[in-house]
Amino acid sequence: MAEKPWDGRFSEKTDKSVETFTASIAYDCRLYPYDIAGSIAHCRMLAAAGIITDEEASGLVEGLGTIKRELDRGEFIFDDSLEDIHMHIEARLLQVAGKVAQKLHTARSRNDQVALDLRMYLRDETQRTIDFLQTLRTVLVDLANGHQDVVMPGYTHTQRAQPVLFAHHMMAYYEMFTRDQARFSDCLDRINVMPLGAAALAGTTYPIDRPYVAELLDFPRVSSNSMDAVSDRDFAMEFLAAASICMVHLSRLSEELVLWSTSEFGFITLSDAFATGSSIMPQKKNPDVPEIVRGKTGRVFGSLMALLTLMKSLPMSYNRDMQEDKEPLFDAADTIKACLSINIQMIPRITVNREVMRKAASIGFLNATDMADYLVNQGMPFRKAHACVGGAVAYALDKGKELDQLTLDELKSFSPLIKADIFDHLTLEFMIDRRQSLGGTATENVTRAIAEARKALAQPPA
Repeated sequence: MAEKPWDGRFSEKTDKSVETFTASIAYDCRLYPYDIAGSIAHCRMLAAAGIITDEEASGLVEGLGTIKRELDRGEFIFDDSLEDIHMHIEARLLQVAGKVAQKLHTARSRNDQVALDLRMYLRDETQRTIDFLQTLRTVLVDLANGHQDVVMPGYTHTQRAQPVLFAHHMMAYYEMFTRDQARFSDCLDRINVMPLGAAALAGTTYPIDRPYVAELLDFPRVSSNSMDAVSDRDFAMEFLAAASICMVHLSRLSEELVLWSTSEFGFITLSDAFATGSSIMPQKKNPDVPEIVRGKTGRVFGSLMALLTLMKSLPMSYNRDMQEDKEPLFDAADTIKACLSINIQMIPRITVNREVMRKAASIGFLNATDMADYLVNQGMPFRKAHACVGGAVAYALDKGKELDQLTLDELKSFSPLIKADIFDHLTLEFMIDRRQSLGGTATENVTRAIAEARKALAQPPA
């Protein structure tokens, strides 16, 4: 059984069941690159402050490098009795570098050490997520750009409402993921605060140089309050909140891809490479990728709820409950990257069935609002125009026709303001072109939106 750092206080050895129950090495082992980088920076600061010698620092840095190579190669041996990655590295350093390893923990606690590791890990994960979002936004813009002439039904309440461009629909998701990227960038600012030097909770009496450590580890700021530094997990909750909102957007997109790929819609065809079949029904082609993304949304929500619940009643400052922050955080970070990555690969290979979309946009009275607008432009108040067209729709339904299939005399029976040019106003081309031509006053100028998006995407992700 490994010797504990606290053995001097205890008269009994830790029970094996306690070691197994309290160990976190099974999952926090992934923090090892950050733990070693933080230890090297701490070591160099101790030498610069005269707390250890330069020779001692050199030996410690060399030993930490040896341990990292062992971990990189998968040669490192783990033991539950050492609890976490921090104690594993410290114990191995004693074997590699000798007794000087016992000096490395000077002016440092596992409390500020784990806070540092977690921030460094999440800083990298957040940047990776930002990079994925930048790529996904580019993919959506490319899809929209290649289908600027495709007309489809727009929906409210899952009912056909007005015709829109498929490109406009895709650019709505571009806007969602743009906000997601901004949220992660904003979150990154609060992650990027260096907590080392807070020690257990009350700082340290050693003459440490926290700004120097922050510089070595590329942190723009150091924490201001030592108690907050070791007990703060706001940055992790904020990441999970941003991830949850992003997963909402991925799930909404997934839902539409699932619906659109059905025989009932037929708006799109997913690539065979991103679909699966049935074990019993030979004809089936299942949209499993968007379905699984949709399902994983609840998993990320659960991670957020787990951490919020974990933190809600904790007194100052560090409490061992906080060990439970890592598994949901790690899982959510892995999940959102996987979901973004698979969409980046799948979306460019979607086939857009433009004729099916156009046919769907041609039926269901999607031109009713434009007919009401026509009457308004002829001088009729909008509410009266709304009622007038509602009557025309009811009449057309009874006749089994669309509005543009009624005769001029039938239409004029609802208002003498209707002229022969009404039929021009009820075509898909007129309805789409009218909104596109309004430019700065309407929100559906797709060409302008795509150009602005390309300009924004030309900038490196924040």
